Amino acid sequence: MLRLALALFLLAVSTLAHATDAGWALLRGGGRVVLLRHAFVTGTTDPANFDIANCATQLNLSERGKQQSSRIGALFAARAAPIERVLSSRYCRCLDTARIAFEAEPEPFAPLDLLKTDPNQKAAQMAAVLKEIRNYSGSDNLVLVTHLENIVALTGVAPREGEAVVVAPDGDGLKVLGRVTF
Repeated sequence: MLRLALALFLLAVSTLAHATDAGWALLRGGGRVVLLRHAFVTGTTDPANFDIANCATQLNLSERGKQQSSRIGALFAARAAPIERVLSSRYCRCLDTARIAFEAEPEPFAPLDLLKTDPNQKAAQMAAVLKEIRNYSGSDNLVLVTHLENIVALTGVAPREGEAVVVAPDGDGLKVLGRVTF
């Protein structure tokens, strides 16, 4: 039983490493769109007194998250994955992930904020993000720093904190081309 569990673990690690290598290969060529989930945070939910303009009222990056953000930026540089633009949710954990990783001020983009509960507002958010992705035609990569719920709604994929999902427009939705874990 232990051997089977070990074999399955090694297979999962091997598959994850292969997926990451394939994701880097896509990003080296540029012209791709990356949905990046923010790095590790200090808790699980925003406090009741949440204010988008006040980081003290939000979940923020943990020390581990700050280190992970630095690693993300270092790996993008080391793997020669050029970045043209970085758009971010207005939540501090996303903005800080982007600032630390890419050493530049990201462009706040409200549609990347946590999804609204109202179905019409949620649909408008998703439509705005999809429009941004469809309209992207740069030669370097576009990075969109956002939240788990948003990436799941757009792709059906549930990335880990600090994981990148490389996407392309596909009909009315998005196609996942690759993933990179940090």
